[in-house]
Amino acid sequence: MSEPVLVVGAGPVGLAVAGELARRDVPVRVVDALAAPTTESRAIVVHARSLEMLERVGVLDDIVASGIKATGVEMHASGRTLARVELDIVDSPHPYSVLTAQTETERILAGNLAKHGVEVERGVSLVGLEQDADGVRATLRASDGREETVAASWLVGADGAHSAVRRQVGTALEGSFHGERFLMGDVHAEHDFDPRSMYTFFSAHDGPLMVFPMKGDRMRLIAQIPTASTDEASQEWLQRITDERAAGRIRIHDSLWLTCFEIRHAQVPQYRFGRVFLAGDAAHIHSPAGGQGMNTGLQDAFNLGWKLAAGYRGTASETLLDSYHAERHPVAARVIEFSTRLTHLSTLANPVAQHLRNALLHTATGLGPTRHALAEETEETTVAYHDSPAVVGSAVRPKVRGGDHLPDVPGTELRSVLSAETGHVLVTLGALPAVAELPGVRQVLLADTGAPVDGFDAVVADPDGRAAARLGLSRGRVLVRPDGYVGALAEGEDDRPVRAYWELTTPAR
Repeated sequence: MSEPVLVVGAGPVGLAVAGELARRDVPVRVVDALAAPTTESRAIVVHARSLEMLERVGVLDDIVASGIKATGVEMHASGRTLARVELDIVDSPHPYSVLTAQTETERILAGNLAKHGVEVERGVSLVGLEQDADGVRATLRASDGREETVAASWLVGADGAHSAVRRQVGTALEGSFHGERFLMGDVHAEHDFDPRSMYTFFSAHDGPLMVFPMKGDRMRLIAQIPTASTDEASQEWLQRITDERAAGRIRIHDSLWLTCFEIRHAQVPQYRFGRVFLAGDAAHIHSPAGGQGMNTGLQDAFNLGWKLAAGYRGTASETLLDSYHAERHPVAARVIEFSTRLTHLSTLANPVAQHLRNALLHTATGLGPTRHALAEETEETTVAYHDSPAVVGSAVRPKVRGGDHLPDVPGTELRSVLSAETGHVLVTLGALPAVAELPGVRQVLLADTGAPVDGFDAVVADPDGRAAARLGLSRGRVLVRPDGYVGALAEGEDDRPVRAYWELTTPAR
């Protein structure tokens, strides 16, 4: 198919999905209604699972250099520390969050996209959309009023909470649209906080204050305010709130951006509409508690990009394309549930409820399993697709299951091979005989056999059985999808799960 994929929206999600397509040699066109990149930094936290994905793209070092690493979350009330959760206990090669301005994330992703010859077309809005079984026809309007109708093979709506693509396909966000109201500011400030942590201060009367130290003297502050408040956001107001809730530990010098917003929790019932897909805030919105909004959207992009590239080439079955919704919709539902719980926990007004919350947090986070679960939930390292139609499991119960993200295996070259590969990788554990070549698969042999397997070209030695021990499967094959998740798991010499995966995810011949 000669028509490019059209991506509407050039925020982090749109840039990421366009980058995934471009690095797989799929022609892509990116448009955005804004005349210039936004100067507003709505999202500032990049969590561990997103960092793993960004490493595969090749921009991890730039993301880390643009911000600071946060390895802890602290909660305070009544002048004492209620709880501290260490983030560096999660199972990830990047056990931390990076606090960096969304403007930096967009700059880095746009630069990566430009390396593939794709530039964002600015001041261009989507005003019409039609589709049939063969493609999409989109009407675009430039800032000067000129309109053009363009043909696209597929279309991705990554145009935010007020998505024009969402309206054009006739769907809407469903959920809760009224709730707590917050004042947010990006500021330069003098403070005594450890920049390696994120903080929440619970207030007995006025709601919480969330504090995110950033690079240099930059800081993100989010404070709950009365729901009925109609006051304009101001530096003076924010300073007064921080004085009251953070005991005068923050002195704001100047403000980069101030705004008031109301928390909403909702998502669309379906992510795919024929040849149109929704991603990021166009598909789901929720509280900033936990800092998972942009991260969930980025992972939408990495889940969709390789599938859509296969769809463009005609090598994706309908099952594979539908699996985007099947895999990502439940993840967003879980994020909405988690962030809603955090928001409700932070905004308790009843003194008795506040006392119980404080006591519970202090006690529960003193337990190792609770701390670990909270860290994993925050860093999104528990995201898995066990019930996906694009995953084939195994009769055995190893440490890693079909649908899990393949963990790092220290001491092997597996991570570097996976980062360099844009397609599927077949990992062989133990000395198994050669298998018949499978379409689109490179094999990484993690056994000390001393020679490549017939038909495949990559060998990574694992003489100590490190990978086998890490995965909990002494002999077998693990088919790793392009997004790093396990597509199929086969025990011993049984190749049927691997073949079943290809039968599910490629068109019938």
